[in-house]
Amino acid sequence: MTSKVEEALGYEQARDELIEVVRRLEAGGTTLEESLALWERGEELAKVCRRWLDGARARLDAALAEEAEAEQEGGADGSDGSDGSDGSDDR
Repeated sequence: MTSKVEEALGYEQARDELIEVVRRLEAGGTTLEESLALWERGEELAKVCRRWLDGARARLDAALAEEAEAEQEGGADGSDGSDGSDGSDDR
C-alpha cells in the first residue's frame, strides 16, 4: 500500500532521492537503525520508480499497438498508400 506522499512523487524526484539514499548507505557511518530506515526508504522509492516505469512502458506499448493497428487497417484494402503511378510522366 502506498502513502499519499509516494503517490505524489514524480519519477525524477523518487529517482533523485533513491540515488541519495544509496549514496548515504554506500558511504557508511550510519547506525544500524539509520541504515535500516534508509534501506526501507530506498525500497519504497524503488517501488515508486518501478510503477512510473511500468506505466510509461504500458503507454508506449499501447501507442505502438495503436500505430500497428492503424497501419494494418490502412493496408487492408490492398492500398500501399501510393497513388498507383510508377513515377513516369504519362503526358
